[in-house]
Amino acid sequence: MCNRYVAPDEAALERAWHIGRHNQPKWGAEIYPRALGPFLRAATPERLELIVGNWGLIPPWAKTPTLTYSTNNCRSEEAAGKPTFRDVWRKGQRCIIPVVSFDEPNWETGKNVWWRFRRADGLLWGLAGLWSTWIDQSTGEILESYTMLTVNADEHPLMSRMHKPDPKAPADHQDKRSVVAIERENAEQWLTGTVEDVLPLIKAPDMGLIAAGPA
Repeated sequence: MCNRYVAPDEAALERAWHIGRHNQPKWGAEIYPRALGPFLRAATPERLELIVGNWGLIPPWAKTPTLTYSTNNCRSEEAAGKPTFRDVWRKGQRCIIPVVSFDEPNWETGKNVWWRFRRADGLLWGLAGLWSTWIDQSTGEILESYTMLTVNADEHPLMSRMHKPDPKAPADHQDKRSVVAIERENAEQWLTGTVEDVLPLIKAPDMGLIAAGPA
């Protein structure tokens, strides 16, 4: 699971994704659960829009925007069935989360050592996510939010080394998790395709994309 990452500033995001000027709230450089962060969704099949929302998806049916459980990550295997995520998954409310780098904990020394993951080509990551719009029925206030999809990485040569091992589970069934990277050429497919179209994109990043080491 990913619980902190670095977001690009507005200028870098505009250069990378050709997003024009916008009237969105500002976000900080380091993003943590429940903080504001930027994400991209399809305004039309040809045009992206930049949204700033809460990192931690608020389902439309929630009575309050303050949830008692964590929703900043969504296991991709559970997206279609878990109540928190199933409605937005069914409606195709997919997004791309622009990221400079993300951090993961490595416990190989017996204690947590944070590793930082950048792209080897120096570009921004575009991580797969889901988005939601929550409306306060008493005030009409609108809150945008998003979650980051994860996938099993037990067989990935690098991502399988992250996170604290579960002593109760066998080595090949640890359910280590990884983010999902969406490449630029697949962005339209991810944002506007059918469920069948996007399933092949849900996988851990190829090793050749990753430049990583202790933060």
